[in-house]
Amino acid sequence: MRTMTSWLPFEQTTFGSRDPIVCSFVIPNVFAATCIYKPVNMTDVPCCRVEMEARFLILFSGYFVSVFSYPYGQISASCDTMLPQHKGNRPQATASPFFITVSKTSFNSGDSITVKIQSSSDYTFKGFILEALSVGGDTITGAFTTTGNTQGLSCSGGPNSAVSHSDPNPKTSITTSWTAPSGVGPVRFRATVLHDFVTFWSEVESGTLMPLQISNTTCGTAKFCFSDPANCSPNSSNCLFMSAVPSSSGYVFEMSGSTSGYIAIGFSDDQKMGSDDYYICAKNSSENVLIQRAYSTGPVTPQSRNASLSGSPVSSYINGVLNCIFSSGASISTSPSRASASSAYFIFLATGPTQANGQIQQHIKNPLITATKIDLSIYGSTKAASGSSSLVLGHGALMLIAWMTTGTIGMLIARYMKNAAKEQYAGKGLWFLLHVFLMILTVMLTSIAFIMIFSEVAGWSSDTGAHPVLGCIVMILSFLQPFGALLRPAPNDKRRFIFNWAHGLNALVIKVLAVATLFLGLQLVDTSSNQWMPKVMGGFYGWEVLFYIILEVNARWNEKAVYEEVYKKLQSESVILVTFVCGNLAFLIALLVGIGQS
Repeated sequence: MRTMTSWLPFEQTTFGSRDPIVCSFVIPNVFAATCIYKPVNMTDVPCCRVEMEARFLILFSGYFVSVFSYPYGQISASCDTMLPQHKGNRPQATASPFFITVSKTSFNSGDSITVKIQSSSDYTFKGFILEALSVGGDTITGAFTTTGNTQGLSCSGGPNSAVSHSDPNPKTSITTSWTAPSGVGPVRFRATVLHDFVTFWSEVESGTLMPLQISNTTCGTAKFCFSDPANCSPNSSNCLFMSAVPSSSGYVFEMSGSTSGYIAIGFSDDQKMGSDDYYICAKNSSENVLIQRAYSTGPVTPQSRNASLSGSPVSSYINGVLNCIFSSGASISTSPSRASASSAYFIFLATGPTQANGQIQQHIKNPLITATKIDLSIYGSTKAASGSSSLVLGHGALMLIAWMTTGTIGMLIARYMKNAAKEQYAGKGLWFLLHVFLMILTVMLTSIAFIMIFSEVAGWSSDTGAHPVLGCIVMILSFLQPFGALLRPAPNDKRRFIFNWAHGLNALVIKVLAVATLFLGLQLVDTSSNQWMPKVMGGFYGWEVLFYIILEVNARWNEKAVYEEVYKKLQSESVILVTFVCGNLAFLIALLVGIGQS
């Protein structure tokens, strides 16, 4: 028996006998195969070679397709992961010998930026994929213009939203250009670079590029935004705006607004000043813009902190409008000496004057404060005092209608209008039918409002104080009240007084809790410096108490007085109720307008 071993390409081998032949071929570290062949004559030896080559082609066609399938860069399948389709191979854990440079560190919409991947030595690479990603959301953005040995890829950002190699030749650098889209925030370039099949580096990143204009286009999806008025354009002179988004090293902040001195954003564990982390955009007397970081201990001058700025900040002060865009590599800390363990904070937005050297002074107006703690990592829009969602505002509006108007009027009718509206319809007094209709409507409005807020929050909110607790109690008692009414005994039943007391007492408890809940809710959505909405609510309840007293006195008087003309008695009750309803609607409309403006 004789043996022949071949590495590709196969070699012709001859033998001088008809002994069995062992044919084998080997790819080092990859594959080895052997077959035994007994030739009939010497001409059969080449057939062994042909047979082995055929086996090799069949067995390894799929292997080579998977290993060397993208030598010319058609790697759209890797857009999301930015990893090569190389089974079993992982990115290198060592520092990358490749880096990314850019021709600009800031940009406007439509700007073309030259982007270059190159080696820090003579280390070469055969393949790569390069994308521009929004900071925070990691959304692919913009479009590349291919040059030389590059080609565009169609990824989630559209045609040419990524770029890759067009040949497998070794290279030490590539150059391409990227066009900035409109409305985009801070971006960075990220690449995966392959030296060879098994050796590659992922997450090779450039520094953060800052937009020269602030946009609210990606608010709620790629960054957290807080503004007054809600959803205002940061390019408007009457808009006070901030945004924040986590980056790979810390946070990127944007601030914009009309001010004579500074804009500040603060992070706090509560809604009071003290033990707060602040980032400040301020101008000095020369109108030079300064970016500062400070720690607040209360209504005194804050203590300066290291802002740990990374990249190139963008700032301007034009026509009284201050703009700052910058990246901080520091963690948020509400402690003077260590980083906070929490990732959620109440966020403050304030403006005020500065001294000649840019030192901030006390703010003139109360700062805007979010209604709940905000976790910046979710990039969600705030359910806050400014810019509350439509579901939050709708919840507040329905609760006001239910417990300022329909519920209140329904209770007054049941107590004071039995004689004035005793006409019978379907065997029931008009007062009773009106009472039932208004109270069922109240329960329906309360239920809808309850569902709306739970849909928005998607869980239990522990950061809004007693408001959700009281709201849940009101919802439960309101839901039980009509079922209790269905169990009422007949009017002449000896146990009817028990129902009357229980029904009336439950209504009183619901009313008191609803009043407290409305006050707390209005404090959460009122963005004004003087908190006028809770004050208007206080005025309304003063109005309501006044008419309860008037109606009660009128009822007691009517019990004692003897009227020759009954219509006079009915007329007094009706006039009092109509007057109350008119005032009720005036207060309600004022508060609904306030909610809409928040």
